[in-house]
Amino acid sequence: MPEFLAETYTPRDAVSAGAPGAGDLARAAEQASGPGAPAHFLGAIAVPGEEICFWLYQAPTAGAVRAAMTAAGLRPERITPAVTLRPPPPAQPSGAAAAGLPPPSRTH
Repeated sequence: MPEFLAETYTPRDAVSAGAPGAGDLARAAEQASGPGAPAHFLGAIAVPGEEICFWLYQAPTAGAVRAAMTAAGLRPERITPAVTLRPPPPAQPSGAAAAGLPPPSRTH
């Protein structure tokens, strides 16, 4: 499903003065999802020095994101398609350690 990044204006003091929490926003996103248009809240990053907050959603359309955010009491300034880049998973160890075998004994 596509991902979208939404931006909201967030005054510096709003982050510490009771702005909606991640759990509240996730519940609002689920409640605002209509049949066939679920919006899943993935996370947010507040940048108090810039008075902005970035919200990451997974949804079929930007309209579904707007509906979820509006239901949460937020007013997005902009919603754009996004691509999340994640680091590759760590390499799996090979050999005996990977199989859970003890290391070979050393004889002198």
